[in-house]
Amino acid sequence: MKFRFQNIIQLCAVVLAVSAMSCTAARADSSRKLIWSDEFNGKGLPDPAKWSYDVGGEGFGNNEAQFYTKNRPENARMENGSLVIEARKENWEKSAYTSARLLTKGKFSFQYGTIEVRAKLPKGRGTWPAIWMMSENMKKWPDDGELDIMEHVGYNQGYIHASVHTKKYNHIQGTQKTDTLLVKDASEKFHVYKADWTPEKIDVYIDDHKFFTYENKEKTGEAWPFDRPYFIILNLAIGGFWGGKEGIDDRIFPQKYYIDYVRVYQNN
Repeated sequence: MKFRFQNIIQLCAVVLAVSAMSCTAARADSSRKLIWSDEFNGKGLPDPAKWSYDVGGEGFGNNEAQFYTKNRPENARMENGSLVIEARKENWEKSAYTSARLLTKGKFSFQYGTIEVRAKLPKGRGTWPAIWMMSENMKKWPDDGELDIMEHVGYNQGYIHASVHTKKYNHIQGTQKTDTLLVKDASEKFHVYKADWTPEKIDVYIDDHKFFTYENKEKTGEAWPFDRPYFIILNLAIGGFWGGKEGIDDRIFPQKYYIDYVRVYQNN
């Protein structure tokens, strides 16, 4: 009887613990609401109701070497539950490489909340994938702000960068606010890149590890333009002032940038 009684007590303890965990999870789930997502579970081109394209090969202000194409599955497609952005070594409109830059501008933007992107990054010297955001009503850069949730340059494998750019703090002046985290298997495994954005601060995480915070300390538009709706950008650049700082290794192509999902939550 003693043995059975102890077992009953232990069983009750386990049930109580599981119940407590379930209640905690329920409270956590109720603290935020999913307002937009793309799980990329289809086939073919990305959903045109959610994504548009930047098109061109003019360097996009960074002296990039690729031509960004539109509606071309060789450069952007849904495949096996992921969005694949593929950079290829091929001549296109006076450029030596092709790739894609997708954005939600004009289709979806949000002000404050949490964005999560689960991604596996390309690898090799010259690659420059990014997850970032800009103002829906961008009139002048960097005055209207830029939030870089994830940037990775292939010549510095595994080092993930998060930054903000504003009129007062930006890379042109060498005053940008930024930080870096080493993720050794960033090109071998998927990781979740996340930004929590409130009126007070922006926190950036990788797999729930916070490594960058930018606070709204100065309460001025020059330092904090992040009080307006922003749209999402996913792209794979080749070369450029930063990505191509140590050249481009043409032996690595094609390179693929995998995005498993993009989810945006409104926080209560």
